[in-house]
Amino acid sequence: MAVIKENIIEEFYDFIKYLLPIIEKFPRSQKFILGDRISNKVMDIHEMYIEAYYSARSNKKEILQKINIKLEQLRYLIRLCFEWHYINNKRYEYISGLLLQLGKKTGAWINSLK
Repeated sequence: MAVIKENIIEEFYDFIKYLLPIIEKFPRSQKFILGDRISNKVMDIHEMYIEAYYSARSNKKEILQKINIKLEQLRYLIRLCFEWHYINNKRYEYISGLLLQLGKKTGAWINSLK
């Protein structure tokens, strides 16, 4: 399971590297509202993955459940960006697919703790 845990942290890091340059291209009116909100959320999620990795087993499940909530919030923010045409269809599909896979892996990590 350690490989999955390490992989999910690296995968989310790669996701951040992909997403932040896209956010930088948002219109000025939304870059500092919606863009900052998304940026902060992805940084929080990455920090929480690291926290879960290094936490005692008894604390991991609670942290991972909070990550799942934040991932769902992020999905809606990304959807809003797509609907407002800040993200094109190809990028939206790619980002949505990544978030889906990250959610599945987070769920698998939670299930491994039972």
